[in-house]
Amino acid sequence: MPLAQLAEPWPDMELVHLDTENGQAAPEEGGNPPSKAKSDISWVEKDLVDSADKGEGVVQEINITHHVKEGSEKADPSQFELLKVLGQGSFGKVFLVRKITPPDSNHLYAMKVLKKATLKVRDRLRTKIERDILADVNHPFVVKLHYAFQTEGKLYLILDFLRGGDLFTRLSKEVMFTEEDVKFYLAELALGLDHLHSLGIIYRDLKPENILLDEEGHIKLTDFGLSKEAIDHEKKAYSFCGTVEYMAPEVVNRQGHSHSADWWSYGVLMFEMLTGSLPFQGKDRKETMTLILKAKLGMPQFLSTEAQSLLRALFKRNPANRLGSGPDGAEEIKRHPFYSTIDWNKLYRREIKPPFKPAVGQPDDTFYFDTEFTSRTPKDSPGVPPSAGAHQLFRGFSFVATGLMEDGKVKPAQPPLHSVVQQLHGKNVQFSDGYVVKEAIGVGSYSVCKRCIHKATNMEYAVKVIDKSKRDPSEEIEILLRYGQHPNIITLKDVYDDGKYVYLVTELMRGGELLDKILRQKFFSEREASSVLHMICKTVEYLHSQGVVHRDLKPSNILYVDKSGNPESIRICDFGFAKQLRAENGLLMTPCYTANFVAPEVLKRQGYDEGCDIWSLGVLLYTMLAGCTPFANGPSDTPEEILTRIGGGKFSISGGNWDTISDMAKDLVSKMLHVDPHQRLTAKQVLQHPWITQKDSLPQSQLNHQDIQLVKVQNLEWESRMEIWRGVGQGRQYRQAGVFGIKERRDSLTACQCRRETHRNKKDAPGFVCGSGCSSPLSCKATSLK
Repeated sequence: MPLAQLAEPWPDMELVHLDTENGQAAPEEGGNPPSKAKSDISWVEKDLVDSADKGEGVVQEINITHHVKEGSEKADPSQFELLKVLGQGSFGKVFLVRKITPPDSNHLYAMKVLKKATLKVRDRLRTKIERDILADVNHPFVVKLHYAFQTEGKLYLILDFLRGGDLFTRLSKEVMFTEEDVKFYLAELALGLDHLHSLGIIYRDLKPENILLDEEGHIKLTDFGLSKEAIDHEKKAYSFCGTVEYMAPEVVNRQGHSHSADWWSYGVLMFEMLTGSLPFQGKDRKETMTLILKAKLGMPQFLSTEAQSLLRALFKRNPANRLGSGPDGAEEIKRHPFYSTIDWNKLYRREIKPPFKPAVGQPDDTFYFDTEFTSRTPKDSPGVPPSAGAHQLFRGFSFVATGLMEDGKVKPAQPPLHSVVQQLHGKNVQFSDGYVVKEAIGVGSYSVCKRCIHKATNMEYAVKVIDKSKRDPSEEIEILLRYGQHPNIITLKDVYDDGKYVYLVTELMRGGELLDKILRQKFFSEREASSVLHMICKTVEYLHSQGVVHRDLKPSNILYVDKSGNPESIRICDFGFAKQLRAENGLLMTPCYTANFVAPEVLKRQGYDEGCDIWSLGVLLYTMLAGCTPFANGPSDTPEEILTRIGGGKFSISGGNWDTISDMAKDLVSKMLHVDPHQRLTAKQVLQHPWITQKDSLPQSQLNHQDIQLVKVQNLEWESRMEIWRGVGQGRQYRQAGVFGIKERRDSLTACQCRRETHRNKKDAPGFVCGSGCSSPLSCKATSLK
C-alpha cells in the first residue's frame, strides 16, 4: 500500500448543493412540523438541548416496556468488589469489578455507575434506553448486559469487561489499517448493525470509540445511549444526535432518518480506518456539517477498486440510494465485491482469526485503558438522592441476564498468562519502590538503559527508561508480553509508568553484544558463525511466524545473557521498532532503521514486510564472515553514501576473508542480500540452507576480524535513526472522560490550508510532507476549500 500521506481526500472541488424537501426542517418525534426551517444547525441543536433540559418533547421519544423478570434475584452494589477505575465523567464512573457472590463469583465485569441527580431528563431517558436495548440484544458482536440495578441515588449497568480497549486507541497508534484489517472489522460490524436493525434499533453513534476489542481481537459494539428503539423501516426519527463527523446528511439537516443513517457512519469509519483521516472535517462543527451536506469527496487513489466502490455506495446523500437502505438491508453490504473473501457463517461463529490480538496477561489487566483513570483508587461515593419523580422514571430498571438465572454458570476467567509481569496500567507503586538504579549501560535517542537491583531479592536486572514524550512504548511492551517467553528473546520482568517515563525491567545481558563477543574470542570460525546465525534465525523465524517484524536487527541488539559465548545464551533485544503485521498481505510503511543494516525496500518507502529482517541478518552474516560491513568502504563514508550503495544492492564477496570462505556461505549471503525482497530467502528457507544444516562440515579456520572494531565504532556513529512520527495518540483531545459511553473523545486534527492533507500533532511530525507538496503543514499557503 502506498504511503498514507499520498492520499488526497481534499482535492480542489466544487460545492454540490443538496436538494431539500421544500426547505423545511422535519418535525419533532411525536410533535407537529415547525412552521419555519432552521437555517443555523448549531442553533437547532441548542434548541433541542434546551427543550431536553426542560423535559419537553424528547421525554416521549420512546415507550419503555421492559421490566425485570419476576422471581429473579436482584443484584446490588455489595455483590461487586471494586478493582480499578476505567473511566470517569461528570455523570459518574466506570469501574473494573469482581463479582463476589454466586453464581458467577470471581467473574470480572465493567460496572457503569451513573448519578441520578446529575442526569438531566434527556440523559436519564438515554440511560434507560441503553439498559433496555442491552437487555434485548444477544449477539457475538454487541456488548452484553449482565445486570442492571439502582439505588436511591445511582444507576448501575454491569457489562462485559473487554480487555482489548477500543478501536480508537488502536487506530491512534496505527494511524491507518491495511484493507484486510479494515475488511475484518467492518464485516463483524456489519453483522452487529444488521442484528440491531432487525430489532428496530438505529444505532446513531457509530465511531471508533464505541467499538471495543475483546481479548481475542473480535469487536463488540457498545454505548447505546443515543440509539433509537422501536423504529420500523417505514418510520423515521428526527433527533439531532451523534458525533458530528460521523453524522449522515439527513441527520444534519433533520429531514428524518432511519437505519440507513448508520450505513453512512459505517462509510465514514471505513474511510477513517483506511486513510487515517476523516472524510468530512472543518475547522468547527458548523463547517463540518456544511461539508457533510455539500462537499464533493475526493477518493484516495491508493485504495483498491473494491474499497472505492463500497465507499461511493455508502456516501450517497440520498438515503434511498445508499447501500444497505434497501429491503435486503445488510445483505446488500455483504454481497459487495469488497467482502468477496469473507465467509459470513464462519465470521458469525467467530472462527476467522482477527488481524490483531491484544497483549493481555492477567485477567484484570487494564493495559489498554487510560492511566489517568486506572491509577486512581476505586471508590464508589454515595449518590445524592434525586427528585422524587426520578425513581419512577427508572421503574423496571433492574435486570439479571437470563443465562445467569437459568443455569448459574458463566464463562470462567482465564488464568494469568504472565504472573511475573507487573502490567503497565493500574499499578500504584513507583519503580524506585522496588529497585535501586545503578550505572548506565546504554543510551539511545529516546531511552537509556541502566543496571538495577531488585530490593526484595537483591537480584540484578536491566531497566530501559523510555521518555513517553518522545516515543509510545506500548507496542514494544505488547510484543515482549506476548513473545518474551521464547528462550532467545529478552524477558520482560516488570513494567512501571510514572506518567513521564516508562520503565521496562528485563534480564541483565552480562555477556555483552555479539561483536564484543567476537572481539574477545581469539578464534572465530565459519562453523561458529553458522551456529550463531542458526540460533538468531530460528528466533526470527518464530517472530515472523507470529507476524512480528523486528525492523532493527543489528549486532548491538543481539546480546548474550552470560559470558559463556554459547549460541543458546543469545537474546534478541530492543523491540522499540518492532511491529506486529496485521494481515497476510499487510505492508509496513514507516522508514525506521540503522544505516548499515537497512533493506533497500525500506528506503524506497513503497511498503515492506518481514523480508527487511532477512536483509539485516544477511548484513550481519557478511560482517561476521568478512570482518566488515558490505556497503561501507571506510571510516570516511557518510550514511548517505552507504544508503545509496544499499539502494543499488551491490557488494563484494571476493578478496580478504572471502578467499577462504566456503561457496555455501557465499551463496547464502547472496540470497539473503537479494535486492528484490520477493526473491530474497525467508527465515525458514535460511534455516534449510546447507550452510546451516551441514555446519559440521564447515571449515574451522580462524577468520580475520581486525576491522570489526571499526564496524562497532561506525555503528555507534550512524545510529541516527529516521523514524516518522508515531505519537498519534498524543495529538488527541479528550473531553471530560470515561469509557463505555461516558468518555467522548475526538481528534484534534488540523488540516493544511490546501485541504489536501490532515496533520495530527504537527510538532511531532518534523519533515512530514503534505499531500499537495508543501514541505511543512505550518507554512502551507495553498488555496483554501472555502
